[in-house]
Amino acid sequence: MDAREPGTDAGPPPARRPGRTGERLGRRAFVTAASAAAVFAGTGTAAGAATGPAAPPALTGLDGALPAFHPLLKEELRFPLAWGTSPIRDPRAWRRAARAKVEEHLFVAPDHTPFAPEFGERRSERDGFTRELVTFSLTRYERVRGALLTPHGRGLFPAVLLLHDHGARFDIGKEKLVRPWYDDTRLASAQEWAERYFSGRFVGDELARRGYAVLAVDALGWGDRGPVTYEQQQALASNLYHLGSSLAGLMAREDVRAAAFLAGLDRVDRRRVAALGFSMGAFRAWQTAALSDDVAAAASVCWMTGLKEVMVPGNNILRGQSSYYMLHPGLARYLDFPDVASIGAPKPMFFLNGGLDPLFPADGVRVAHDKLRAVWRSHRAEERLRLTTWPDLGHVFTAPQQDDVVAWLDSVL
Repeated sequence: MDAREPGTDAGPPPARRPGRTGERLGRRAFVTAASAAAVFAGTGTAAGAATGPAAPPALTGLDGALPAFHPLLKEELRFPLAWGTSPIRDPRAWRRAARAKVEEHLFVAPDHTPFAPEFGERRSERDGFTRELVTFSLTRYERVRGALLTPHGRGLFPAVLLLHDHGARFDIGKEKLVRPWYDDTRLASAQEWAERYFSGRFVGDELARRGYAVLAVDALGWGDRGPVTYEQQQALASNLYHLGSSLAGLMAREDVRAAAFLAGLDRVDRRRVAALGFSMGAFRAWQTAALSDDVAAAASVCWMTGLKEVMVPGNNILRGQSSYYMLHPGLARYLDFPDVASIGAPKPMFFLNGGLDPLFPADGVRVAHDKLRAVWRSHRAEERLRLTTWPDLGHVFTAPQQDDVVAWLDSVL
């Protein structure tokens, strides 16, 4: 597996820290200080002779990039607000409560700043759509430039908010999905990315050819809003935390705002707006569907798992860095990843995974799919949920997968 998969960290695996005998710290059991003191104080002649229940051995040090006691932390994760665990039995009431809990952990307030868009010159394409750049206030803090594609014709058109991946590639963001007609310097990078992950296609251009209005915007750190370096991601996240904000929360709010902007365009049918993304963009797509009333459907390619199942030694999520874009501190005390995605129910949602994807173990995908099914079933809307695993594919969004998604969008929008 290439370490620089989209949506993952790209740094080298963490170094092992040897003990005196060469083993990693955390692989050994230590007697707690309290137990040792009891023995030497005469309260017991041996570890088994002390009165009362014996204290469990302390797990000390590190297990790679995890604390050695991480299994105990996992056991404490009960996801008490998850559907089926929560005492709330009405699906709509549960949806409101779960969404409020997610909002609480974003640490970024909702934003109602006027978009005040400025549209650039339109460029008409022979294959049935026009391209233009649009600059608008994504938040009260920043105006951003987006790529906007519009099919030829009168409209109103169904629309897709395209959400780019991570991939440890920061010089391009929206350009990973929309051919950068406005910047020849980014074209080579964009074409290489399309060849590597999208069968040589620009997904946004393909959607526009098939009748969808498309908007793609850079997340903070990519393209026009970067480029951040790989090492700077942690500092960026830390600095936002120090400022009482959150990198993941900011991205979540920005994606909701981008969906609202797209839905409000006079060329778009606001009842037919979908979110679509690959890898980190897939995370963003189901998250936006959960938090935005402007998104009617979502398709997420290669990002869905149970948290416990993905927090295992060797998984890229443990390397930090890119994870900060998808980390809402404290939220795991209440909800798992599929629980958050399920807030989008009963909207039509499509989750695609690759059977050979090294980033998302099969058991994590199964756990997530079971949770998703239960929530859509509670809404009596099972037919609106589609869960697909392509057994022979890894972490990619190939042309056949794209065709499958477009056909699904046609059916639900």
